[in-house]
Amino acid sequence: MESVLAEAVALLDEAGATALTFRALAQRLGGGVASIYWYVENKDELLDLATDHVIGTILAEVEKIPGTEDPVDDLRAMALTLFDAIVDRPWLGAYFMRNTDIQSNTLRLYELLGRQTMRLDLTARQRFHAVSAITGVVVGSAIDLGQEPPKEVLDGEVDRDDYLGRFAQTWRELDPAEFPFVHEIVDEFEGHQDIDQFRAALDLTLAGLRLQATARTD
Repeated sequence: MESVLAEAVALLDEAGATALTFRALAQRLGGGVASIYWYVENKDELLDLATDHVIGTILAEVEKIPGTEDPVDDLRAMALTLFDAIVDRPWLGAYFMRNTDIQSNTLRLYELLGRQTMRLDLTARQRFHAVSAITGVVVGSAIDLGQEPPKEVLDGEVDRDDYLGRFAQTWRELDPAEFPFVHEIVDEFEGHQDIDQFRAALDLTLAGLRLQATARTD
């Protein structure tokens, strides 16, 4: 089973979920398609198991993070570890927490995030919403950043700065009376780094969590 999952993950890493077929996997393993059915019933189960296989390595890294006296700081460290793993594997985010009956490692990772919120003065609903918000920011941002660049950027016809510059120039030509916000932030947009946007979104989420816990204490 370990070799089946390792090769399944390799196929997913190379070309995403569309590349993972039983025929392709059997060829990688040097056997027949029927042999794959010895381990899994269908592709959905294989995807869930492959996801959990990778999440297991992430879980091990998260468990190594030294704890601090600040649960919000610990949540940030855990979230960044999860983000770094998913941004390198955009397919992973699509199956994260999809089937916790199969994805036991995913559920354990979710539990570890939740335990940090239990160190804060929050209600059960607030804890649930907090972990949902954090995983949403992490997984959503990682999938977005992990997408393949536009073809013209990928082919080297233009670099990223020139590509963003085209949109920025279009925005500058808009009527400032109709698009005051766009005009105010266009310089920020033109020179932005996606990773900075993710970190800002994560920090805003965690700041809100800290304020919510402080409000209950006060």
